[in-house]
Amino acid sequence: MSDGEPDDRHLIANHLAGDPEAFATLVRRHRDRLWAVALRTLADPEEAADALQDALIAALRGAAGYRGEAEVTTWLHRVVVNACLDRLRRRRARPSVPLDSQDVPARRDDHAATETRLDVQAALARLPNTQRLAIVLVDMEDLPVAEVAQLLGVPEGTVKSRCARARMALAAMLRERREPRSGNPEQPPGNRDASTRVRSEEGR
Repeated sequence: MSDGEPDDRHLIANHLAGDPEAFATLVRRHRDRLWAVALRTLADPEEAADALQDALIAALRGAAGYRGEAEVTTWLHRVVVNACLDRLRRRRARPSVPLDSQDVPARRDDHAATETRLDVQAALARLPNTQRLAIVLVDMEDLPVAEVAQLLGVPEGTVKSRCARARMALAAMLRERREPRSGNPEQPPGNRDASTRVRSEEGR
């Protein structure tokens, strides 16, 4: 936000007072970060775009419900997270797709950094929803644990626990995915079962 521009709270107030540009300014200011949350949570660009659109429409119509008790960014994140959770619930109601088909293939000639990014996306998609949301918000969006706890409506200790479980699971899955590339097909049965354990875990 540059000098002279209204802060987020003033933009909400101006929007409610009838300023036609205030909400658009708010969206431009935070759109990239909100998009990143939706994309990493849903692991599907089309669904993420739809969820973000749903969330922004809900925020536009429900701005009067913002009471100023939290930062505007926290409120916006909450609206986006709720839109993503709605889509995840609908996804669970549909016929399930084998997790292997959700993996994003990496071309052999891709740069190592691109392969790593794709591996992380595929591993994130395998995490339980509660763990994925926590690690996306804390580790990738760099939100404070206290703010994430408020956003998700859970104690701070629960956020920390979910992040710890997610980090361990991601490390195991990334190690599992990279071992075949290094020419080492032999691995202990415990490692091969890591993703199965993650999929069956409820993510308290």
